[in-house]
Amino acid sequence: QVQLVESGVGSVQAGGSPRLSCAASAVSGRTFSSHTVGWFRQAPGKECEFVAAFGWIGWSADSVKGRFTISRDNAKNTVYLQMNSLKPEDMAIYYCAARSNSGKTYTNAADYTYWGQGTQVTVSS
Repeated sequence: QVQLVESGVGSVQAGGSPRLSCAASAVSGRTFSSHTVGWFRQAPGKECEFVAAFGWIGWSADSVKGRFTISRDNAKNTVYLQMNSLKPEDMAIYYCAARSNSGKTYTNAADYTYWGQGTQVTVSS
């Protein structure tokens, strides 16, 4: 069992560069490294959207490529989402997710087993 807890940033001005964190518990460092971790988001009235994932390598959705970067620190059992040049359309609840098998980068929410509780990112203009 993997438990994920996101650390949010709350309200951020457009153009800002906040960083989300997601800490995994109930795993050893080696076990965490064998998991693919990802970030998804859901805006009001919209479906859950893939943002970025890190399995063997990091991968970002086209909508955020060049602005958002996913990284992980296996020693700390933590995954990060660095968000740069934040836009109003980035406002959503952001979820951290994980699944076993780091040999592939999964972009479908249905492929993930473990989920955090979500953290709201509000973008003010």
